[in-house]
Amino acid sequence: MFRLLAVLFAFGISLSIASAEAPKKPTKAEWDAVVAKAVKFLKDNQDDAGGWGTKKNIGITGIVVTGLLQTGSTAESEPTAKGLKYIESLINEKAGHIAGADPRVGLQNYVTSVNLLALAAAKKDDQYKNAIGNAAEFLKKLQWDDGEGKKQEDDFFGGAGYDSKSRPDLSNTQFFLDALKAAGLKDDDEAFKKVQVFVSRCQNLKTEHNTAPWASKIDDGSFIYSPAAGGSTKTDDKPLDGTKDPLPGYGSMTYAGVKSLIYAGVSKDDKRVKTAVSWLRKNYTVDGNAGMPEVQKERGLYYGYHTMAKALTLLGEDDFADDKGTKHDWKTDLFRALEKRQKMDGSWTNENDRWLEGDPLLVTGYALMTLGYLQPK
Repeated sequence: MFRLLAVLFAFGISLSIASAEAPKKPTKAEWDAVVAKAVKFLKDNQDDAGGWGTKKNIGITGIVVTGLLQTGSTAESEPTAKGLKYIESLINEKAGHIAGADPRVGLQNYVTSVNLLALAAAKKDDQYKNAIGNAAEFLKKLQWDDGEGKKQEDDFFGGAGYDSKSRPDLSNTQFFLDALKAAGLKDDDEAFKKVQVFVSRCQNLKTEHNTAPWASKIDDGSFIYSPAAGGSTKTDDKPLDGTKDPLPGYGSMTYAGVKSLIYAGVSKDDKRVKTAVSWLRKNYTVDGNAGMPEVQKERGLYYGYHTMAKALTLLGEDDFADDKGTKHDWKTDLFRALEKRQKMDGSWTNENDRWLEGDPLLVTGYALMTLGYLQPK
């Protein structure tokens, strides 16, 4: 009897511990409360031009407006309507982009891509169809291909950089792809075929798709920042020579790689996708950007949250099993991670200010874009 009670007691304790460790699914009321606080913060900090942070970076507004629309705001509601008006003012009918009258060249890809996403999310085809179509055609011209004198064997081929002259990277390329998908380009468009070549070369995986010297040194399926000019990653601030040093991949780029491969027409059953997903299972976390050194694990955290949510939604796995077989309710995990990091004023910010994540306007936009995938059913 005492042994049975001891076993039951121990079992009860283990159950309570397991229960304490498992985050509780958010209710709609909890989700609404987090979103409402964020919207209030953004409304209180909208600038006179109708956007956010417009004197610092004209791309922030596209992120914010997309986040607002994806979490329930309509194109007619404040402050979204004012934000859309600001984006409309950036439409350059002559050039085709959505980056203003005379933008710095380095802003053209990112800014046009995020502003296209915002206009597409507004679901006002009658008003924005031409601007979206023109922006998509403009973006396609930025892709490194024959037009820039690059053949398929070149490590620049198929990628997108800050503009048509900047070295391509996976971060620019994933936003470029997001925008083209949102614009409704057909799956057999040449841009997708070309980008598949570049994205495959971003992966730590030695295959016929990536024959770079560094590809087999780690060979774990993770993705790096760029394969161009010998390869580069962002897990270390020291310059790396891709012909000599391994190039560790990291979470935000690996989620971006999975999403981008699928968008570019690669099957989920393809070795490239499966190997990348296997890496993500081994490195599953919402406590940092997986693969980053511990001292900088929060580098690019909120950018990574959004990319993670979009990639896992695309994979169609509500419960993402890690390499030990433990299933994670990733939507709940992400929601609780965002909930505990939200500031009293409704904003989010990152103490690691790399990639502008010290800016609460940008990061709150990323957070809303993430929350759009986490709404309780």
